[in-house]
This record gives sequence, structure tokens and C-alpha cells, in this order.
Amino acid sequence: MKNLVVERITCARIPTEAGEFQLCYYRNNLDEKEHLALIVGEIDSQKPTLVRIHSECFTGDVLGSLRCDCGPQLNQAMQRIAQVGAGIIIYLRQEGRGIGLLDKLRAYNLMDEGYDTVDANLKLGHQADARDYTIAVRMLQDLGVTAVQLLTNNPGKIESLERWGIPVVERVPMLPAVTVENAAYLATKVERMRHLMNLNGRSPAPIRQPKAVPHGRPFVTLSYAQSVDGSITRRRGEPLALSGQESLTLTHQLRTGHDAILVGIGTVLADDPRLTVRLVAGPDPQPIIVDSQLRLPLTARLLTEHPRQPIVATTAAADPRRAAALQDAGAQVVRLPGTGNGRVNLPALLDWLYQSGLHRLMVEGGANIITSFLAAQLVDRLVITVAPLLVGGLNAVGNLNGSGLPQLKNLHTQWLGKDMILSGDVRWPEEN
Repeated sequence: MKNLVVERITCARIPTEAGEFQLCYYRNNLDEKEHLALIVGEIDSQKPTLVRIHSECFTGDVLGSLRCDCGPQLNQAMQRIAQVGAGIIIYLRQEGRGIGLLDKLRAYNLMDEGYDTVDANLKLGHQADARDYTIAVRMLQDLGVTAVQLLTNNPGKIESLERWGIPVVERVPMLPAVTVENAAYLATKVERMRHLMNLNGRSPAPIRQPKAVPHGRPFVTLSYAQSVDGSITRRRGEPLALSGQESLTLTHQLRTGHDAILVGIGTVLADDPRLTVRLVAGPDPQPIIVDSQLRLPLTARLLTEHPRQPIVATTAAADPRRAAALQDAGAQVVRLPGTGNGRVNLPALLDWLYQSGLHRLMVEGGANIITSFLAAQLVDRLVITVAPLLVGGLNAVGNLNGSGLPQLKNLHTQWLGKDMILSGDVRWPEEN
């Protein structure tokens, strides 16, 4: 930064729907790009300035692409700064998080093939985020800014400004416009790029990359959808769609962060699920079915449509002829110790999964499985979608048989469409 020269060349009045701005053109000796400052009002160097540092996004800013949230964030920043009456938008020509428009389009193609936005950039030989904010710092210094209230969800911008001597006295959250097209993209920014995503003024999105817990079993995320009154269906064995499209897409993105996804045989018989991540880009987790009596139909979509061989967890008492038929149909049947009531022993199952290299497990139901995992205190993270319905049916959680009630740490809520998403880390009584 010592030899960096950044010069303001000229400014002009720009009336917009949000308000009237001064647009200033800057020239520099680092990248020869045309960086811009959009200014409202008088900048008081004695007070923090409301600032947005926005990286160019032709597809979002100009075309209104739904693959990202850049266009809405730029418009939101213009409106908020115009309403305050003083502030600056630094518009940096760093398309595609610094990789340029050509490789950004190539990255989009990779994302359509199953990569997330981070891995797409890495596969093209770039950093996950190649942006640099030193020019923005010099532009702010040129405009007399000494401290900022920063409109951002990206902690990297805060760290960069403060590293170069501009204090960030407040982070002002940007509320992203979540769509079916960009839900996975936003979730990846939260999971892998530390973005502090806020929706409707609420807390950061709940998706987070799970890690193996230290006691030798998989990290278990329990995720399910229920009605306001706690029901997951009207009656046992009857399917009921509860999640809206936005929250369903978020659930699929959550699946991509796990090695395996587990359901009970009751869910398979009622819903015939695929347990894939077809709504987002990412790898399909290993499907696991807990089926002590081997009732899995040979026509189930987990056998006929899923790209991975399903694992069927059963007990030593299960019918060997039925096991052979399922294996012939493509399933891997794993016999495990049973409980006193003939069910699969869940700690033994988790131990087998961990030894098999499956260290991140997502559990989706149904009611017996949800209750069993909670009663055995085998849940590390909880993600619940609450739909605005009153069903009066089968509750997601049954009798926990006197097990200690868990507490939720790092509790977050957000709205996606009509649904509320509640999530938190689970702390059991002996951990308190």
C-alpha cells in the first residue's frame, strides 16, 4: 500500500430514484480499473460515516440476476444512505469476488454441475475470495472518512478496513433477498465464508458446517419440519408437506454439509423420499434407513433412484431372506445389536458409522427416530422448520422417558418465505 496512488479525477451529479448522489471517478496505479464513489451529503470527518463497499456484479447489478443478492444489496445501500442524508458507496471493479466476468460465468457453469460458489472458484485456480480493499481505504481517506458504520454481512471487509487504519464502529446488517435460485449461494457464504447473514432483521442463518464431536461418534444434526402445534403429519403413516420452497431449499443445502442422512422406515413407507440435494448444487449424502424388520420396499426410490447405495441398519434377528433380497436390489444391509424392544441400538449404529468414515450425520425423522435420538441424548445440533399451520396430528417429539431436557446454545431464528427456521447447538444437562 506504500506505493499505491489513488486519485480522484472528477465528480458529477447523479439523480436517481433513491436520491441525488455525487459520482466520483478514481484512477490508481495498482490495477488500472475505474473505481467509483457514490456520495450523498457532506462527509463530517469528526463523525463515523455510513459506508457500503460494493464489488461490481454485472449480472446482479445490471441484469437483476437471481443467482446472487448483489443487485438488491446495492439498491438497499443507496436507499439507506439517501435516507440518512450522508454516506458513501465505494463501487469497486472486482467482478466475481475478484476473478473477473469470464471466470465468473465459468464458475456459474461449475455450480450448475454441483460445485458450490467457493469450490467453483478454487477449481478455476482462484481464491475463494480474491478481492482487495486497499483502494477502497485510500478512497475513503481521500473523502475525509476517519471511521465508518459499515453496511456489510462480510467480516472480511471489517477486518480489512481496520487493518489499514479505518475503525468500523458499527456493522449495519444488509438484509438479503432470498430466492430459490440464490438460497444455496447465500448458505455457502454463511457456511464457508463467515458471512453474517441476517433475514428480516433476525439472526444469522442457521446453516453451519458440522464437525466431528470428540467422543468418537458422528456429529448429529436433527432437522425436521413441523406445524406451529408441533405436528409433523395428521396421522402416522400419512405424508404431509409442510416446508415452503425456500425452507426446503435451505434444508437441501444443509444436507450437503453432511456425510450421511438418516431416516426411519416409517418415513420411507409414508413419504418414499429420495433424500438427495436436487434443489441445490452439492454432493448427495449417504442415505441410511433404520429398519429393524426390513420392511423397506424393493420399489422404494432410495433403491431405484438414489445415486448412492443405501445403508439399511437392522438387527441380528431380521429375516435373512429379506436381507438377501434387499442386497440383491442394491442395498447394504448392516446387522447391529438390538434393544430390549427389538429396535436398532442407536449408539451401536453411530459407532459403526463413525468407524466407516461417516462423521457428520443429518437425522430427518420420523417421529420415532426424532424421539429416540433425543431420548438417547445423541443430538448435537437442532434445525427446525416451523410452518404456519395448525394440524392437530402426530407430534414430532414423543415421550423422552425421563431423559434430561436439553438447552439450546447459539440460538438463531430467521424467516424464509412463510416458514420460521429455528436452530441451535444442543447442550445436555451433564454438559452444563
